[in-house]
Amino acid sequence: MAVGLLLAGCAILAGAAVREARSEAAYPPEGKLLNYNGHQVHVVERGQPQGTAPDLVLIHGSNGSTRDMTFHLSPALEDRYHILIFDRPGLGYSDIIDPEGTSVQTQAEMMRSVSQQLGVERPIVLGQSYGGAVALAWATDHPDSVSAVVSVSGVSHPWESDLPLFYKLTSSRLGGLLLVPILSALVTEDYVLNALDEVYAPQTVPEGYGAHFGLAMSLRRTSLRANARQRANLRSEIQAMAPRYGDLSMPIEIVHGTADTTVGISIHAERLANETSTARLTRLEGVGHMPHQTHTEAVVAAVDRAAKRANLR
Repeated sequence: MAVGLLLAGCAILAGAAVREARSEAAYPPEGKLLNYNGHQVHVVERGQPQGTAPDLVLIHGSNGSTRDMTFHLSPALEDRYHILIFDRPGLGYSDIIDPEGTSVQTQAEMMRSVSQQLGVERPIVLGQSYGGAVALAWATDHPDSVSAVVSVSGVSHPWESDLPLFYKLTSSRLGGLLLVPILSALVTEDYVLNALDEVYAPQTVPEGYGAHFGLAMSLRRTSLRANARQRANLRSEIQAMAPRYGDLSMPIEIVHGTADTTVGISIHAERLANETSTARLTRLEGVGHMPHQTHTEAVVAAVDRAAKRANLR
């Protein structure tokens, strides 16, 4: 029996490794691989030449990568912004910084530092979902380095529900060792695409999104562990950060769907709008968690408003 378990374990690890190699070959980095304190950071640069248009940073959400932003949103903004799009630590092609779960504050500092390497000093910072928390961390920790914030379905406040069992298991040391390789080797892309239906609901996943995004990239062992541990730590990080929102003075545009069941508008967007004097909330009636894909024009309009309010246009 022990030999059988050992052989099964070896087969699972080999299957995960083969699948990861195939996904990385099919979806290579879209941009530059830069350095932050010895860690690789993947950043995509799009749009107008730096110095000729307002700077804009785009930050993806959980289980994401730069490809989430290069599907619909970035192409809709490239004619009038200089855009930097980051892979968050452990996702896409950016290295993990903290194996126990890179905090939103550390992620924000990484992006701020790398942006400055590229000559970008005070960008508009847009974050979607988990990325919204990173954008707010950037703004609260380094307010002089942000021209404006755009929160799209963004996480901003603590919530009462417990951490889902999936994240409890995959963020643990034992789950990371035993469960994550099984998921990486065996979960199909069709299963992931079906799971996305819940995230997009009541809208549907746009045609071509899965092929552009590279669903298998999110199933790599490193990405599964990094995402789970970041998610497990998020509520406590938000609890510490939220009391500081009242000090923010830069323009803040909030775009949030009223039908978002992933990041509820009443828990997050409405509270952020009420607690921050410079925040303006745009409610998208009947829209779910992914308006940057399903209602891109509303998000683009919010970016343009932020640029105008920050005197960048």
